[in-house]
Amino acid sequence: MNIKRIHHIAILTDDYEKSKAFYTEVLDFEIIKETYREARQSYKLDLSINGQYQIELFSFPEFKERNSFPESKGLRHLAFEVENVDESVEELRSKSVDVQDVRVDEITGKRFAFFYDPNGQPLEMYEA
Repeated sequence: MNIKRIHHIAILTDDYEKSKAFYTEVLDFEIIKETYREARQSYKLDLSINGQYQIELFSFPEFKERNSFPESKGLRHLAFEVENVDESVEELRSKSVDVQDVRVDEITGKRFAFFYDPNGQPLEMYEA
């Protein structure tokens, strides 16, 4: 097996327009392609950051709730690398995003802060 990197993360939303606005207007992801799939009555939005394919945002008319708390089994959270956590926290808060206080990773000494997308998916900013 020759894995080179993570290709994308898929996120399912129950409010497509709200999630689309969050990822594109708040987090500044760029839209690669937006597709409406008639047979599934759903959208698929391909998003990138710095030209790298990162997130597939899906909407489905019928979905199941999943626990998204960091201690739930499965995907714990999605982390984004940032240059300055304090500036990123300030920017998100200026856009009315509830962000936890900055903490320090006791193992790496790096600074980070958690916040949530409109679906309750835990997201993290991790300082480079």
